[in-house]
Amino acid sequence: LTLTMTAFGPYAGSQTVDFATLNREGIFLITGPTGSGKSSIFDAIAFALYGETSGSIRESASLRSQYADPDVVCQVEYTFELRGEIYTIVRQPKQIRQSKRGGGTTLLNEKATLHLPDGETITQVRNVDEKLISILGLQCSQFKQIAMIAQGDFLKLLLASTDDRKKIFQKLFHTKNYWFLQESLK
Repeated sequence: LTLTMTAFGPYAGSQTVDFATLNREGIFLITGPTGSGKSSIFDAIAFALYGETSGSIRESASLRSQYADPDVVCQVEYTFELRGEIYTIVRQPKQIRQSKRGGGTTLLNEKATLHLPDGETITQVRNVDEKLISILGLQCSQFKQIAMIAQGDFLKLLLASTDDRKKIFQKLFHTKNYWFLQESLK
């Protein structure tokens, strides 16, 4: 529904993408010249959901914008709808920021907070990661292969082993019961 990136990638301040508005037609294209921040949008979604970036080039520890003010905390807030339920995840990468007292810097550890549709809030990175995997039904590697194929990664899905593709498609299309039936019939 919405994605807000603060001090993230090339975005020094806060930038919000309203996917609800974009998705009215059912499909949309994210386009622009090289370096305009397209991949950063995908990185922010993958980072919010899994604590990892969308591609294999960027590391989550280097997501903080080099253009951001030193006292601004890098974070991503992502609100999405799944099966009629609305979830909000707020995640911050490990980062160094300006100390509030004195002239030094402070190391901030990675943080994650997940707001569930029933009002429950889950904190702790590990707990949030586990809950999101159970909600989405996909590991990060699977999500990257099917939901958001980053630049150059489409070939990875095409070249994935048969077993890997089978696992992905079984989860996607809920065909495991049919596989059990097939095996029973054999």
